[in-house]
Amino acid sequence: MGTYLGAENFRSVENPTAETQAVVAPKITRTEAHSVTKNSVDKEVLENFINAEEKKIIEGVPHISQLPELQRGCEVTSLTMLLQYEGVAADKMTLAKQIHKIPFRDANYVRGNPYDGFVGDIYTFSKSGYAVYHGPVASLGENYLPGKIRDITGQSIDAVYELIETGSPVWVIINSTFAPLPESEFTVWETNTGNVKITYREHSVLIVGYDKEFIFVNDPLASDGYKAVPRIPFEKAWVQMGSQAIGVKK
Repeated sequence: MGTYLGAENFRSVENPTAETQAVVAPKITRTEAHSVTKNSVDKEVLENFINAEEKKIIEGVPHISQLPELQRGCEVTSLTMLLQYEGVAADKMTLAKQIHKIPFRDANYVRGNPYDGFVGDIYTFSKSGYAVYHGPVASLGENYLPGKIRDITGQSIDAVYELIETGSPVWVIINSTFAPLPESEFTVWETNTGNVKITYREHSVLIVGYDKEFIFVNDPLASDGYKAVPRIPFEKAWVQMGSQAIGVKK
C-alpha cells in the first residue's frame, strides 16, 4: 500500500497491490475454444470451455508510466495509453498541460471539484492537489478523436465489457487498492459546484481485457502492463467511485 503524504497531497507512488495482488498477467491473446458438446466432454473440460469463451484481451496496448514527471498524473497517463492505442501521437506531458485545471482552493478557501477540472497541482506532491474525473478527461480526448469518444459514466459494468469486446480499451476511475474501500477512507468536499465525495486513494487505469476471474489493466503506477486484478472486487470499487469510464467508438 502507499503511505499517506498528508491529506491534501496523498497519491501513492508505489504499486499499491504489490503485496496483496502479486498476480501479473502475461501478454496473452483471446483463447480460441474448439467446438465441444456436453455429452463428449467431462465437467472440468466443459467448464474450461465456458471460461475460455468469457475472455477478451486487447493486444498491443502500450504501457506508460506516469512517473517520475506526473506524481498525480494517472488520469492523463491512462488517457495517453488509450489515445496511442488508437494511433494518436499523444504525449502524457502534453495532455498534463492541456487538461483543464482548477485551483485546489479558490480565493474564498473553497476546494475545487474534480468533476470540473484537475484540482490543484498535477506534477508534484510538494504542492496541494487531488485529481480529475471523467468529464474533463472525455473533453480532452474529444480534442484528439472528434466524435469518437464514448463517455459511458453511470452505466453498468456490462457497458465496459461491451466496449472491450469492440476492441476499445477503457479508461476508468478506481482506487489504488482495486477493491472497495471502507467509508472511513472517504470525505465530502463542499465546492462551489456542489458537494463531492472523494478518497485520497483515487486512481485511474486503462482496462485492456477481462475473463471470468480477472480484470487486466495497464496501471500507470506499475512497472509493466497487462496486470491481472481480481474481477469482483474491482467491479465493486469501480461502482463505488462513480462508475466512471471512457472508451472509443469503433
